[in-house]
Amino acid sequence: MNLVNGTAMYVGAVLGTGVIALPALAAEVSGPASLLAWVLLVMASAPLAATFAALGARYPDAGGVSTYARLAFGPPAASVVGWCFFFAVPPGAAAAALFAGAYVESATGGGRALTAVALIVGAGVTNAFGVRLSGRVQFGLSLLLVAFLLVAVVLSVPHLRAGNLTPFAPHGWGALAPTVALLVWSFVGWEAITHLTAEFRRPERDLPRATAAAVVVVGVLYLAVAVAVIGVLGSAAGTSAAPLGELLAAALGGDARLLAALAALLLTFGTINTYFAGAAKLGAALGRDGALPAWLGRGSSAGEVPRRSLGVLVVAVLAALTGVLAAGIGPGPLVLATTGLFVTVYAVGVAAAVKLLRGRPVAIAALGIVLALTVLTGRYLLWAAVVAVGALLYLRVRRTPAMR
Repeated sequence: MNLVNGTAMYVGAVLGTGVIALPALAAEVSGPASLLAWVLLVMASAPLAATFAALGARYPDAGGVSTYARLAFGPPAASVVGWCFFFAVPPGAAAAALFAGAYVESATGGGRALTAVALIVGAGVTNAFGVRLSGRVQFGLSLLLVAFLLVAVVLSVPHLRAGNLTPFAPHGWGALAPTVALLVWSFVGWEAITHLTAEFRRPERDLPRATAAAVVVVGVLYLAVAVAVIGVLGSAAGTSAAPLGELLAAALGGDARLLAALAALLLTFGTINTYFAGAAKLGAALGRDGALPAWLGRGSSAGEVPRRSLGVLVVAVLAALTGVLAAGIGPGPLVLATTGLFVTVYAVGVAAAVKLLRGRPVAIAALGIVLALTVLTGRYLLWAAVVAVGALLYLRVRRTPAMR
């Protein structure tokens, strides 16, 4: 993988369902003041991304954050991180697919479930052909998406109204804290590329550059779309099920909702594609290292395709999707479960970075940011605690026969 493909994979991992769903949800919680939450998280992304890039450049391995946790704190910590990341993908990918399905439903009047299934199966098939194909697909998608979002924002500029920014904090400044917690979903992804660092031709050179480029691209696009949604839709932004569709409809007319649906499909496919690539490699690495069943270990080496691990992921995502559709509860619980798991991955990962990078200032800054996010996540860490206990129990049971 080269610098260009690496940047595209990063952009696809982070710039995904957040840009199509969360500007409206954030506006519902704190109104125009939600823009401050976006700014805060964009600023927080820089040290987080830089920390994981530094780790990836120094320790390129398919295990990613799990490998860093093992090097810093031993196998139990690595197992907990690996499980949290691996088992965050099924609920996260299912929720992302449902977000895109909602856009299709808004534009056409139906097809939500079918769209979600098609996205999941499509990303699985793409990754079955290997990381090289995934990188090429992601590069093309990222170019299309960046261009599309920029055009949408530019076309909306004539429709911006300063009056839509008042009252700026209709629910009080205290609403910013839950807004930040909500928007964590949008900035999950800086750790995903670490599982693919061994695929870079020159990780020590290309990984930091890909990270820097992705931080700029993602930050600018998130802020631009958030400003456009609130500036054009005003108070209606918080009630829109498809804010990007409403934004384009205001600029181009009602038929533009179909374009928004297309954008949602591409964005979501890029996100799921990247997470399948990274998590499948991780599952194989965990099988190799004994943290998951050994039969998953095939495909952990650079250049190999971890099809067994990928197959498990696809089945798990479809199971999560089927569960929420059958229960009729929507993607909300999936989002919250995913957020708790990824905050846990971040917490252990940056703690490992502080040790492995010998107290580098950027790692210390990232640790402070993650601790703040942990406090904001609160009770949503419960599912992460369950997964962590499961990881430790698996290690204990696996080692018991040998001890006898």
